Amino acid sequence: MNPRRILFLVLLIATLSGCDDTPKVRLVGSPAPDFTLQDSDHAVSLHDFRGKLVILNFWTSWCEPCIEEMPSLIRMQAQMSPRVTVLGVSTDIDEGKYHKFLRDFKVNFPTVWDPKRKSSDMYGTTGQPETFVIDSSGMLRRKFIGPIDWTSPEIVEYLNKL
Repeated sequence: MNPRRILFLVLLIATLSGCDDTPKVRLVGSPAPDFTLQDSDHAVSLHDFRGKLVILNFWTSWCEPCIEEMPSLIRMQAQMSPRVTVLGVSTDIDEGKYHKFLRDFKVNFPTVWDPKRKSSDMYGTTGQPETFVIDSSGMLRRKFIGPIDWTSPEIVEYLNKL
């Protein structure tokens, strides 16, 4: 076989076999991985929210897209509670910055500090914000990467249908 053809075939196989660094949407359609996190304030377990629609949001205090998204998460929580619960998980390294963010934004939903990123590793996050929609039976329904306007008519309609 011609060396050029061999090289072409090797490159084609490498390309088609997943040499791609784009993030993969993982877990959608599967049971949401359960976790329990303990920080200096309290313990939070995902299974405690069973029966509610959960918006699981991974964020950090220094992340500009997280800062952009937070007000709409707060408004959506106020509008759609008690049927929908936002659960925020901060992967900040500095606990003081985590608490300052909560105070500055007057966060009105349950949050927990996870500096070791145990929960975000379970969900395969690649950055922040990343948000997972978990239905009332604990199934992961959708993953959002980047900031979302959680009060937009399309998002509210989607959540109301779940």
